Amino acid sequence: MEPSSSNSGFFQELPEIKNQFHDDVSIQRVLKLLVPPEIIRDVEPELAQLGADVLDPHIFDLITDAERNLPYIKGSGRNALGRETTELVTGEGWRGLQSFGIERGIVAYNYTTDYGPFSRLLQMLRFHIWEPSSATTTCPGAMTDGATRLLQRHLAIDKATKDEAKTLDPTQRAVFQNAYDRLTSRDPQRAWTSGQWMTERPGGSDVSQTETTAKHVGMGGGGDVDTDGLPLGPWSIDGFKWFSSATDAGMTILLARTQEGKGLSAFYAPMRRQRPDSAPATTVITNGNRQTSELNGVRIQRLKDKSGTKPVPTAELELKGMRAWMVGTEGNGIREIATVLAITRVHCSIACLGNTGRALGVAKAYSLKRTISGEAGGRSRLLLYRSPLHMQTLADLTTEYHGLMLLTFYTSYIMGIEERQSHSQAQGIVVGSSSLVNVPPQLVGPLLRALSSLHKAYVCKQSVPLLHAAGMEALGGVGYLMNSESESMNMARLFRDAIVNAIWEGTTDVLSTDLLRTLTHKKAGKASLDALEWLVVTAISGESSSAGSAVIATWKGLRQRIESTPTDILLADARAVLYAASEILIASLMIADAGSDGSPSAVAMAGRFLLKKGFLAKDSAEAKAASNAPVEQRLETDTTIVYGPAGPDIQHTARL
Repeated sequence: MEPSSSNSGFFQELPEIKNQFHDDVSIQRVLKLLVPPEIIRDVEPELAQLGADVLDPHIFDLITDAERNLPYIKGSGRNALGRETTELVTGEGWRGLQSFGIERGIVAYNYTTDYGPFSRLLQMLRFHIWEPSSATTTCPGAMTDGATRLLQRHLAIDKATKDEAKTLDPTQRAVFQNAYDRLTSRDPQRAWTSGQWMTERPGGSDVSQTETTAKHVGMGGGGDVDTDGLPLGPWSIDGFKWFSSATDAGMTILLARTQEGKGLSAFYAPMRRQRPDSAPATTVITNGNRQTSELNGVRIQRLKDKSGTKPVPTAELELKGMRAWMVGTEGNGIREIATVLAITRVHCSIACLGNTGRALGVAKAYSLKRTISGEAGGRSRLLLYRSPLHMQTLADLTTEYHGLMLLTFYTSYIMGIEERQSHSQAQGIVVGSSSLVNVPPQLVGPLLRALSSLHKAYVCKQSVPLLHAAGMEALGGVGYLMNSESESMNMARLFRDAIVNAIWEGTTDVLSTDLLRTLTHKKAGKASLDALEWLVVTAISGESSSAGSAVIATWKGLRQRIESTPTDILLADARAVLYAASEILIASLMIADAGSDGSPSAVAMAGRFLLKKGFLAKDSAEAKAASNAPVEQRLETDTTIVYGPAGPDIQHTARL
C-alpha cells in the first residue's frame, strides 16, 4: 500500500445536492396540505428557479466575502484630526446578497402579489429557501417586513376611516407612503431596509424600563427634510439603544416615552437627513460613495462582536435629536410594535428551519458519497444511506423537522388570513382531505395570538439540536469546520447563525409567559383556547385511531389544567405548558397531513412523532409493529422518509 500525501491517497468527494424546492419533502407536503392546486401550479416555476439560484457559485462567493469583510466603523469613529465621525462600511458580499433579496422581492412578495391569504405563506416559503444562502441578510429583511406591515396597516386605516382621530394628515400620509414604497421596491438603488429598535440596557424583551424619550418640537424649518425632501417629523428623540441590528437601514421603527405617565409610543424615523452644505460630514454612512446626507440624529457608539450573524451590522446607538413621526396614538407603542413582533417571530422560526432544511439536504447528499465499513467491521464498504442506524437517525431528524415545518407554515397561513382582514377569500377551499384552511372568521385573531408566541418559542428551541445533529454531527469532524473554502459545506456557519433565534424577539421563558397570559386572559383567554381546540379537533376529524383520541384527550387535560390552576402556579411551569401545547398541535397537524393522502412516509412520520412524544404507549400495537419490523423493512421506511417516495438518486448533476 502506498502512503498518502497532501495530494495523493483518499479524498472524499464533495456531496452534490438538489434544488431544495424539489428535494425537500416537507416543502412539497406543506404546499399540498395548505395551498390550492391552482396556486401551486402558478408559483412552482418561480420557486424552483429561486431554489436553483440560491445554490449558484456566485452566491456562495458573496457569502464568503460577507463573512470575511465584516462591517466596521471607519477610523473608529474619528477622522484624522479628531473630529467625531460615524462612517459605517459594509462589505461587497453583504451588499450583493441584500441586492439579490431585494431584486427577488423576498420582502415585497407578500405586498405585491394577489394570492389572498396564501401570499404570506408563499412569501415565507421563499424566505425559507433563501435563508441558508443569505448570510443573514434575512435579519434586516425580517424587520423590514414587520415595518412594511405596520405602515401598510396605518395607510389602510387612513384610507378607510372617517374618524379624524385615526386619520393621517396629508404630510404624514405622504411620508408613510414614501417609506412603504421604498420598503416594497425591487430596485436595490431605491429600496430600504428597516431597523427595529426596542432593546435598551435595563432589559431585552422587557421594555418597561425604556429610557429613550420623545419631545414634540413641531415641524421646524424647511431644511429639516429627509433624503427624499420630505419633512423629518415633529418629534425629537433622545436616548440609547443597546442592541440595534440593520444599522445600514434606510429607516427604523422604535419605542420611546413621551409625557410622564403616558407609557411608550411607537415612532417611524428615516435614518438619514439632508446635510446642509455648510455642515461637516460627521455622521455619514458610506460604502465608497460621496454622500450628501447625514444620519438623522444617530451616533454609532460601537458595533457588537457576536458569536454568529457576524455580517449583520448590529450596533449600540446614541440618539440625540432624532426627528421622527409617531405611529398610531400616544402611549400605544406596545400595541403598535406587536404588529412588527408577530412577523419577526415567524421570521425567527423560518430562519431556523431554512438552515435546518439546508443541513438535512447536505446530510442526505453526503450519505450518498460517504462510505463506512460493512457488517462486523469487514473490509467491504457501505454507503451511509445503506446504514440502518444512520438512516434511522436522519429519518428521526426529518420527522422532527417536518413537524416544525407544519406548525410554522400553518401559523404563516393564519397570519395571511388576518392580514387580509377578510376570511371570504379562503371560504370553500378544501385542499386534499384537510379543512384546516377553512378557519371560522371569529377564531382567526384568537388563534394567531396563541400561535405567535407558541410557534416561535418551540420551533427555535427545538431547531438547535436538529441543526447540530443534521448539519454537524452527520458530517463528522467536517461538519464542525467553517469550510469557507467550500462554502456549501459550511454547516458550522448555519448552526452559529441560527441559534440566536431562540433569544431574539423573546426568549423561550418570555414567550412561554406571553402564551400563558394570552390563554388565561379574563376576556380573551377562552377565545384563544377555543381556537386551539378547533385546530386540534379539525385536524383529527375523520381519524378514528387510538392516536387521534389520545391527542384530543391530552389537549382536554391540558386545557382543564390551564383553566383550573391558579395563574401564579401556571406561570412557574409556563415552559412545560408551552411545550405540551406545541406538541399537541404538531401531532394534530401531522395526523392531518398523513390523512390527506395516506402517504406511507407521512403516516410513518406521524406515528414516530406520536410515539416519541408519548401520545402512543411504548407497548401499543403500533409501537410493537414498528420495533419488530425486519431491518430491511425499517431501512426502506426510513429511506422513504428522508429521500421521498422516489428514493435517493445517486446520479446527481448539480455539484456544490
